[in-house]
Amino acid sequence: MSLLRVAGRPMLASMFIAGGLHSYRRPQDVAPAAEPVVRPLAERVSALPDGTEQLVKINGAVQVVGGVLLGIGRFPRLSALAIAATVVPTTLAAHRFWEAEDPGERAQQRIQFLKNLSMLGGLLIAADDTGSAPSVLWRGRHAAHELRRDARLVRRSVRATARPATAAGSVRAKLAH
Repeated sequence: MSLLRVAGRPMLASMFIAGGLHSYRRPQDVAPAAEPVVRPLAERVSALPDGTEQLVKINGAVQVVGGVLLGIGRFPRLSALAIAATVVPTTLAAHRFWEAEDPGERAQQRIQFLKNLSMLGGLLIAADDTGSAPSVLWRGRHAAHELRRDARLVRRSVRATARPATAAGSVRAKLAH
Protein backbone atom coordinates (compact mmCIF):
# COMPACT_ATOMS: atom_id res chain seq x y z
CA MET A 1 0.00 0.00 0.00
CA SER A 2 1.36 3.42 -0.86
CA LEU A 3 2.42 5.90 1.78
CA LEU A 4 -0.11 8.39 0.42
CA ARG A 5 -2.96 5.97 1.11
CA VAL A 6 -1.64 5.09 4.55
CA ALA A 7 -1.45 8.76 5.53
CA GLY A 8 -4.32 10.15 3.47
CA ARG A 9 -7.14 7.83 4.49
CA PRO A 10 -6.93 8.56 8.24
CA MET A 11 -6.62 12.27 7.50
CA LEU A 12 -9.76 12.18 5.38
CA ALA A 13 -11.57 10.04 7.95
CA SER A 14 -10.68 12.17 10.98
CA MET A 15 -13.26 14.86 10.32
CA PHE A 16 -16.05 12.32 9.95
CA ILE A 17 -15.08 10.46 13.11
CA ALA A 18 -15.05 13.68 15.15
CA GLY A 19 -18.26 15.05 13.61
CA GLY A 20 -19.99 11.68 13.80
CA LEU A 21 -19.13 11.29 17.50
CA HIS A 22 -20.58 14.71 18.22
CA SER A 23 -23.77 13.95 16.28
CA TYR A 24 -24.15 10.58 17.97
CA ARG A 25 -23.49 11.82 21.50
CA ARG A 26 -25.40 15.09 21.29
CA PRO A 27 -28.03 14.80 18.53
CA GLN A 28 -30.05 17.60 20.14
CA ASP A 29 -27.28 20.06 19.11
CA VAL A 30 -27.58 19.09 15.44
CA ALA A 31 -31.30 18.23 15.14
CA PRO A 32 -32.62 21.81 14.67
CA ALA A 33 -30.33 22.41 11.69
CA ALA A 34 -31.11 18.95 10.27
CA GLU A 35 -34.89 19.35 10.49
CA PRO A 36 -35.41 21.03 7.05
CA VAL A 37 -33.68 18.12 5.31
CA VAL A 38 -34.81 15.27 7.56
CA ARG A 39 -38.54 15.98 7.51
CA PRO A 40 -39.04 15.73 3.70
CA LEU A 41 -36.67 12.76 3.53
CA ALA A 42 -38.49 10.87 6.30
CA GLU A 43 -41.83 11.52 4.56
CA ARG A 44 -40.59 10.02 1.29
CA VAL A 45 -38.68 7.04 2.70
CA SER A 46 -40.92 5.03 5.02
CA ALA A 47 -38.05 2.84 6.29
CA LEU A 48 -36.43 5.82 8.05
CA PRO A 49 -37.37 6.69 11.63
CA ASP A 50 -39.59 9.75 12.05
CA GLY A 51 -37.50 11.40 14.76
CA THR A 52 -34.89 13.89 13.64
CA GLU A 53 -32.64 13.08 16.58
CA GLN A 54 -32.76 9.37 15.73
CA LEU A 55 -31.71 10.07 12.15
CA VAL A 56 -28.94 12.38 13.35
CA LYS A 57 -27.66 9.59 15.61
CA ILE A 58 -27.79 7.06 12.75
CA ASN A 59 -25.96 9.52 10.49
CA GLY A 60 -23.33 10.06 13.19
CA ALA A 61 -22.90 6.31 13.75
CA VAL A 62 -22.40 5.70 10.02
CA GLN A 63 -19.80 8.47 9.94
CA VAL A 64 -17.93 7.06 12.95
CA VAL A 65 -17.94 3.45 11.76
CA GLY A 66 -17.17 4.40 8.16
CA GLY A 67 -14.46 6.82 9.29
CA VAL A 68 -12.76 4.25 11.48
CA LEU A 69 -12.88 1.62 8.73
CA LEU A 70 -11.58 4.09 6.15
CA GLY A 71 -8.86 5.29 8.52
CA ILE A 72 -7.52 1.80 9.21
CA GLY A 73 -7.89 0.76 5.58
CA ARG A 74 -10.54 -1.94 6.09
CA PHE A 75 -13.21 -1.93 3.38
CA PRO A 76 -12.01 1.51 2.27
CA ARG A 77 -14.15 1.71 -0.87
CA LEU A 78 -17.35 0.70 0.88
CA SER A 79 -16.69 2.91 3.90
CA ALA A 80 -15.91 5.91 1.69
CA LEU A 81 -19.22 5.39 -0.14
CA ALA A 82 -21.10 5.10 3.16
CA ILE A 83 -19.59 8.32 4.45
CA ALA A 84 -20.25 10.05 1.12
CA ALA A 85 -23.92 9.12 1.47
CA THR A 86 -23.99 10.94 4.82
CA VAL A 87 -22.20 14.04 3.57
CA VAL A 88 -24.94 15.11 1.17
CA PRO A 89 -27.77 15.50 3.72
CA THR A 90 -25.36 16.85 6.33
CA THR A 91 -24.14 19.55 3.96
CA LEU A 92 -27.62 20.46 2.78
CA ALA A 93 -28.82 20.72 6.38
CA ALA A 94 -25.92 22.49 8.05
CA HIS A 95 -24.61 24.87 5.39
CA ARG A 96 -27.59 26.49 3.71
CA PHE A 97 -25.68 29.60 2.64
CA TRP A 98 -28.41 30.59 0.19
CA GLU A 99 -30.73 31.24 3.13
CA ALA A 100 -28.34 33.39 5.19
CA GLU A 101 -29.27 37.09 5.42
CA ASP A 102 -26.01 38.43 6.83
CA PRO A 103 -23.24 38.69 4.17
CA GLY A 104 -20.59 37.52 6.63
CA GLU A 105 -22.65 34.52 7.70
CA ARG A 106 -23.44 33.75 4.05
CA ALA A 107 -19.73 33.82 3.14
CA GLN A 108 -18.85 31.56 6.10
CA GLN A 109 -21.59 29.06 5.23
CA ARG A 110 -20.53 29.06 1.57
CA ILE A 111 -16.96 28.22 2.62
CA GLN A 112 -18.22 25.35 4.80
CA PHE A 113 -20.49 24.15 1.98
CA LEU A 114 -17.59 24.12 -0.49
CA LYS A 115 -15.34 22.41 2.08
CA ASN A 116 -17.89 19.63 2.43
CA LEU A 117 -18.22 19.45 -1.34
CA SER A 118 -14.44 19.04 -1.58
CA MET A 119 -14.47 16.32 1.05
CA LEU A 120 -17.26 14.58 -0.87
CA GLY A 121 -15.00 14.64 -3.92
CA GLY A 122 -12.18 13.09 -1.88
CA LEU A 123 -14.52 10.37 -0.65
CA LEU A 124 -15.64 9.60 -4.20
CA ILE A 125 -12.01 9.31 -5.27
CA ALA A 126 -11.33 7.02 -2.30
CA ALA A 127 -14.39 4.95 -3.20
CA ASP A 128 -12.98 4.47 -6.71
CA ASP A 129 -9.42 3.72 -5.54
CA THR A 130 -8.62 0.05 -6.01
CA GLY A 131 -5.32 0.30 -4.14
CA SER A 132 -3.29 -0.58 -7.25
CA ALA A 133 -5.18 -3.85 -7.59
CA PRO A 134 -7.21 -4.42 -10.71
CA SER A 135 -10.89 -3.68 -10.34
CA VAL A 136 -13.52 -6.40 -10.56
CA LEU A 137 -14.62 -5.01 -13.93
CA TRP A 138 -11.06 -5.19 -15.31
CA ARG A 139 -10.58 -8.71 -13.96
CA GLY A 140 -13.84 -9.84 -15.58
CA ARG A 141 -12.91 -8.34 -18.94
CA HIS A 142 -9.41 -9.81 -18.70
CA ALA A 143 -10.79 -13.27 -17.87
CA ALA A 144 -13.21 -13.09 -20.81
CA HIS A 145 -10.37 -12.07 -23.13
CA GLU A 146 -8.24 -14.98 -21.89
CA LEU A 147 -11.13 -17.43 -22.42
CA ARG A 148 -11.63 -16.22 -25.99
CA ARG A 149 -7.90 -16.57 -26.66
CA ASP A 150 -7.84 -20.08 -25.19
CA ALA A 151 -10.90 -21.07 -27.25
CA ARG A 152 -9.17 -19.87 -30.44
CA LEU A 153 -6.07 -21.89 -29.57
CA VAL A 154 -8.13 -25.03 -28.94
CA ARG A 155 -10.04 -24.55 -32.20
CA ARG A 156 -6.77 -24.16 -34.16
CA SER A 157 -5.27 -27.17 -32.41
CA VAL A 158 -8.32 -29.31 -33.20
CA ARG A 159 -8.28 -28.22 -36.84
CA ALA A 160 -4.55 -28.81 -37.13
CA THR A 161 -4.75 -32.33 -35.71
CA ALA A 162 -8.06 -33.26 -37.33
CA ARG A 163 -6.73 -33.23 -40.92
CA PRO A 164 -3.83 -35.61 -40.31
CA ALA A 165 -6.04 -37.83 -38.12
CA THR A 166 -8.67 -37.98 -40.86
CA ALA A 167 -6.02 -38.86 -43.43
CA ALA A 168 -4.56 -41.55 -41.14
CA GLY A 169 -8.04 -42.97 -40.58
CA SER A 170 -8.65 -43.13 -44.32
CA VAL A 171 -5.36 -44.96 -44.88
CA ARG A 172 -6.16 -47.45 -42.12
CA ALA A 173 -9.61 -48.07 -43.56
CA LYS A 174 -8.15 -48.76 -47.00
CA LEU A 175 -5.49 -51.06 -45.60
CA ALA A 176 -8.05 -52.98 -43.54
CA HIS A 177 -10.09 -53.88 -46.66
